[in-house]
Amino acid sequence: MSKLDLNVLKNFDKIVFKEMEQFVSEIDEKEYTDSANLIIKAQERGNRVHITGIGKPGHVATYSASLLSSTGTPAYFLHGTEAVHGSCGQLLPGDVVICISNSGETAELKATVTAIKNNGCSIISITGNRNSWLAKQGDTHILASVKEEGDPLNRAPRASILAETYVIQRLSLLLQAYRNLDPAQYIKWHPGGTLGNLRDNEK
Repeated sequence: MSKLDLNVLKNFDKIVFKEMEQFVSEIDEKEYTDSANLIIKAQERGNRVHITGIGKPGHVATYSASLLSSTGTPAYFLHGTEAVHGSCGQLLPGDVVICISNSGETAELKATVTAIKNNGCSIISITGNRNSWLAKQGDTHILASVKEEGDPLNRAPRASILAETYVIQRLSLLLQAYRNLDPAQYIKWHPGGTLGNLRDNEK
């Protein structure tokens, strides 16, 4: 029987730290302000935000919709493949859809993005490649680029998922600050668990 090799974890830590450090050092703040302003203007018109992705980025999309909703920006998950089988019915002209893909070339997402645009929506693309098909389809684009995922195969999405999640965290913080979210409002939306109570210094 094979033994557990802790060197795999050490290599993972080393690679991911390096990749994230490089990614953060190359952040373009204009990508975030342009994307945040696109969302703000849409919501001022009464439009909504949706988030989609295929595969692992699809799971990032579900988390992102929940995070944005709980911090002042109502957002809805749009299933990456069901979108072309009727789920685009949740879209209205003028809505904003955040589309997440590491390669920016995923075939299934191309069909979904085409349908999204045909429904009159704006697109914020989050990809690991500024020159990808999806990046070029976006009204705005935010880069989430890593060269290595952190495992021996360099295939399973690992570091790229961390980068995509980091992008969403930064974008949500920008929007949260714009809306001046306070603890009292937050717990109205998140009454469960320990987060659903005011802390002593917030009373």
